[in-house]
Formats: sequence, C-alpha cells, structure tokens
Amino acid sequence: MKLFYDTIHEINICDYTQEQVDAWAPESMDYEVWQKRLQAKLPYIVENNDEIVGFGELEPDGHIDCFYCHSKYQRQGIGSKLLSHIEDTAKLEGIKWLYTEARITTAKPFFQNKGFSIVREQQVERRGVWLQNYVMEEFL
Repeated sequence: MKLFYDTIHEINICDYTQEQVDAWAPESMDYEVWQKRLQAKLPYIVENNDEIVGFGELEPDGHIDCFYCHSKYQRQGIGSKLLSHIEDTAKLEGIKWLYTEARITTAKPFFQNKGFSIVREQQVERRGVWLQNYVMEEFL
C-alpha cells in the first residue's frame, strides 16, 4: 500500500503534522492486515501503465472509505473518474446516499465540488494521535 503511504506523507503533510501523518500511515504498516482488508472490501482501482494511481472503497451502507489518488497524479481527473464509478455502482446497488470522511484541504474541496455537503467537522484518533476531518454526504 505504497500509494496510501506516499499520498498521506507527500500530500496530506500540508494539512497535518508529521506526528499525525506518521500515526495515520506508519512506516511499518502491517501488510497482512491490509491484504485481508483489501480482500474483504474489494476496492475499485485505477491503473496507468500497470501502476496503481488511485483506489477507493464503497461499503454496502454507502460509506466511501480509503479514497486515494497517487501524489504524482493529483488533479488529472483520476479521482473524478473513480468517484463517478463509485456513484454509478452505488446507484446500481440501490444505494441512495454516500458519505465519507474527508481531509482538510485535499479531499474536502474535491468532494464539495462533486456535490457533497459537509455534515460536521470531527476529530478522529489514529494510534493515539488526533486528526481533524469532515464527514461529508451526497444524496444520489
């Protein structure tokens, strides 16, 4: 999950402290846990020349989890295509409401531009460290 680690450490460092990004995406990530997670959640993946450049998860209740675009491919339409696919899939599955937890200056404006509204600001704990994000929603 290099994409996850790199995106947080290269992009989200603008919004969070080093301590926060290290807690969110530690250098010593448990790849066995990630393997099990990915097998259970079956994320949607975007590739470019055999390189994974984005991924996102849609849970049965409409929760969009782990929505990430590679740091080198930000603002190139990958997130838009990925979200559009997730929205289309949700509609096919009868999901009428999507929600996510968005980061401060990267994901929040992206989701707002795609029609999501802010429900509330919240503080979440990762490995004993607190981070701010926003619960956002969209009705399909």
